[in-house]
Amino acid sequence: MIWIPYVFFAILGAIVGSFLNVVIYRLHTGKSLGGRSHCMSCGETLLWYELIPIVSYFSLRGRCNICSSWIPVRYLAVELLTAGLFVLAWHAFSATPILLVLTLVLFAIFIIILVYDIRHTIIPDEMTIGVGILAALFLVYEYFLNRDLWSIGVYLVSGIVVALFFWSLWYFSKGRWIGFGDVKLALPLGMILGGSAAFSMVVFSFWIGAGFALILLGLQRVLKKGKTEMSFFGAPLTMKSEIPFAPFLLAGFILTYLFHADTFSIIEFFMPW
Repeated sequence: MIWIPYVFFAILGAIVGSFLNVVIYRLHTGKSLGGRSHCMSCGETLLWYELIPIVSYFSLRGRCNICSSWIPVRYLAVELLTAGLFVLAWHAFSATPILLVLTLVLFAIFIIILVYDIRHTIIPDEMTIGVGILAALFLVYEYFLNRDLWSIGVYLVSGIVVALFFWSLWYFSKGRWIGFGDVKLALPLGMILGGSAAFSMVVFSFWIGAGFALILLGLQRVLKKGKTEMSFFGAPLTMKSEIPFAPFLLAGFILTYLFHADTFSIIEFFMPW
């Protein structure tokens, strides 16, 4: 019966992901979050059995039941990704309920930042503030756990150092290399991780970003085209496109936070001398 909690958190994540899709679609549009969901092509209100996370997408074969328009695959991707992250959060923090709750909320905000930054190349300030509040709660939990102000100072300084590093990239490139939203987001992320983990997050984010760029370059070479269309992004993507950095930063955070990945260990493994 050990699998029951995993199934529960997968279902919970899919449900939360379905709600996050609504938030992402209506954020900064003036639309209320309380309105009924509808097809974006024909405007027809969706029925309850068309709103079952993940299941409805496959049962409808990715199309509207009325006008047969394609349902963006990012809705399915958000539900699956949220479900997966919730399962990983349970696996990592099932023994510490407070950390589990904080992590679930944090991951929900991550999903909004991820998709919004991919689609609009901007990180909503509300979401960054939300991560900042959670970072403060993480530090409060750390203090009551260890009663050590020195360790809290290390977390705070780590966040500031990481933010200053990204600020320097933003400042000297005049915003061409990185956006200021990434600078603001890096502060609370560094505060949550602290120390060498914060450093690993930064390194992993650049490694992942470089890997993505190489994959994109390879696709262009194979396809022999000037652009590679990716429908999830909502627009054709080229090597000269402005690629959002937040997804790589969040990926680096998750690798370090959930899996305790350490760049020093990786470097030592490949270069033992």
